[in-house]
Amino acid sequence: MKKENNIDVSGNNILCDQWLNILDELNIGAFTVDNWRQVSSMNYSAQALIGLRDTEAIGKDCREVFVGVPCLANCPFKGTGLPSTEEPVIQIQDEDQTTHLVTRMASPVFGPDHQVVGCITILQDHSPIADLIDRIHYEEQSLKIILDNLDVGIFTIDRSGHITFFNTEAEKVSGYNRSEILGEPCTAIFEGESAQEVCLLKDTIVDGISRNSGQGKMTTRDGVTIPIRANYMALRNEKGTVVGGLTTFHDLTLVLQLKQAVKGRYTFHDMIGKSPIMQQIFEMVNVVAGTDATILIEGATGTGKDLLAKVIHSASRRSDKPFVKVNCAAIPDNLLESEMFGYVKGAFTGAEKDKSGRFQEADEGTIFLDEIGDLPLALQAKLLRVLEDKEFYRLGSRHTIKVNVRIISASNRNLEQLVKKRLFRQDLYYRLNVFRIELPELKDRQVDLPILIGHILRRLCADRGNRLPEVSEKVMEILLNYHYPGNVRELENILEHTLILCQESTVQPRHLPEYLQVYHAAHKAAPAGRLKHLDDSDEKEREILISMLQHYNWHRSKTAKALGMDRTTLWRKIKKYKIGS
Repeated sequence: MKKENNIDVSGNNILCDQWLNILDELNIGAFTVDNWRQVSSMNYSAQALIGLRDTEAIGKDCREVFVGVPCLANCPFKGTGLPSTEEPVIQIQDEDQTTHLVTRMASPVFGPDHQVVGCITILQDHSPIADLIDRIHYEEQSLKIILDNLDVGIFTIDRSGHITFFNTEAEKVSGYNRSEILGEPCTAIFEGESAQEVCLLKDTIVDGISRNSGQGKMTTRDGVTIPIRANYMALRNEKGTVVGGLTTFHDLTLVLQLKQAVKGRYTFHDMIGKSPIMQQIFEMVNVVAGTDATILIEGATGTGKDLLAKVIHSASRRSDKPFVKVNCAAIPDNLLESEMFGYVKGAFTGAEKDKSGRFQEADEGTIFLDEIGDLPLALQAKLLRVLEDKEFYRLGSRHTIKVNVRIISASNRNLEQLVKKRLFRQDLYYRLNVFRIELPELKDRQVDLPILIGHILRRLCADRGNRLPEVSEKVMEILLNYHYPGNVRELENILEHTLILCQESTVQPRHLPEYLQVYHAAHKAAPAGRLKHLDDSDEKEREILISMLQHYNWHRSKTAKALGMDRTTLWRKIKKYKIGS
């Protein structure tokens, strides 16, 4: 049975005991007194604050026990039967003579006949967080303590829009430490004065009406935009005057990922980068995505060519049509033609019925030809016809099939060099290379590393439903000074490995993959002259490859897997740097 603002024990003390245990978990002191004013229970936090053992207090008159804690003016036993409306802040000393700033609140405990059978008093120690709540009135202190322990992001602002409170979950989601953000305008975590979130919050302060946003955005300390769901409400003082606003928000990263997985849609939010070279790429993609131009994406393994192709398709007029991927390096040469263009019944042994190819599946949409540099010369001619005439023959058929597809191709090999070596048709190269985008290696955009690390960690934690751990300075130093031959894919592998091992609140060096620890130790021990020479990126990559190959006893498959690259890519790099020759 529940009575508003009071506690009804319905004939027993079980509920009170549960409350005392819950409050203990929040470091909030609490004790109960029965109808004869004898102390009936007392949690550990209250014992520590007051400096008494429960054996010294239980069964004794509260007025004799709590000599240093003056009674409330509105004691629940003084006839009203209502909870105390005051929350006086008092100073008490514990057994070590340490002074504590404590907010106190009392409430009646009701029995089954709705008569007052006791009282529960709550003591909240604010000394450990006094530096965080200097900006707010003492009447709000108990509320702030509770808000700081919730698994939802919360911050408050004054009427001028400056942040006055920022809880722990808000710190974790935004990346800001509260010492950095308190006193700053709320526009610091949103996209400027005109942002929807800022407008909603200001409107709420003006008219006092609560609002919500199901598709809000927040800007993290690293400058990454994340999706949030937020609620906005007005804060009022004891006279009912609006003195500020409060926002609660949830990180929707996982929800967004699930929606993308279902819809197959990707946005620029999925590609992270603040470096000038990445910003230039985003500008180009933003323009070309809305056209039907054929696009060639070049870049090393693990740089994100696949993701960029999906982003372009999702931003195009064909976004509601199919996106079909063909990995030209993964399909055997003798099956590649039938996979791409399909076949008719009887075209070869086992062809018992007609089958559509990938180009036909992609009609009206986009086809992504990954690793186009590995396409056999014989098939290149047929692909050229599709580009020129928008039609092709299915294997074993005499009738052409017309398609309307946009072609995006990608290669980790330089197609221009392959043309010079006569390994790729020049005419096809020119048809594919209408608009070329070259994705940089991670070593060429190291300014993006902190942003990428934070973004990937948030995404991986959201996938697992885990809390985001802190990254120690030592770990960040190791991650920022590594060269990443496997690029972003290798960074993702490293962080996924790290999260699996880390069962603590802070990531330590021992949680990193062993090869990274080995590399860091070897790199740190290198002579100063050698380190200077390592400024040359190729030499640095060569050193990493040698270190990794030695660590895995020159086992190329294991080395390639650890580096997040294909065996063929590793083989090409070994040849390039003449390792072992």
